[in-house]
Amino acid sequence: MTVPQSPVRDRAALRRGVVALLLACTLTLGAVACGGSKKNEGGASGSPSPTGSAEKQKFAKTRFVTNAGLAAGATYQWIIKPYKAGAFNKGAQHRKTALVKAGLAGVFTYNRLKAAVRNAEGDPTLSKALAPLNSGIESLKNLGTKLRKGEAGSADVDQFQNVINNVKDVGKKNGAEVKDQVPSTSQLGG
Repeated sequence: MTVPQSPVRDRAALRRGVVALLLACTLTLGAVACGGSKKNEGGASGSPSPTGSAEKQKFAKTRFVTNAGLAAGATYQWIIKPYKAGAFNKGAQHRKTALVKAGLAGVFTYNRLKAAVRNAEGDPTLSKALAPLNSGIESLKNLGTKLRKGEAGSADVDQFQNVINNVKDVGKKNGAEVKDQVPSTSQLGG
């Protein structure tokens, strides 16, 4: 004779299963979204450009527009807009939350801009036009941490806005117009 399990145990087992499934999905999606990094095995070159069909990406402009749009949306929604509203000022209501979101948005923006640069390498015109902006994008690398700690000032926020505007201009001039796409809060943390 089998003894049925109690409903409490069944619910606990179900919860553990759901949590495990969500965790597995999150890790899988994170790995797919981040993609792999390609190493430059052919020697150093002065400007990024596809040398062969193996390096060309399918839908390079579309991917560039998506990644740059997510970076622009995150920058505006969680860095520029709260900064202008005074959410980062000492004594502001929900300041810590705004700073944490801005820090996550800064890291997310840097990550998506680097992905956009990799995507642009699949299109000869975009790769040449975007090459001069690499140093500006690299300058954003540590600003996410600076924002999260509350150490960022107006110059740092302006730097984010300038880099985003430059990337948008390059895209527009090369047939890949970038429009802001605000990522969800879960995308920022993922």
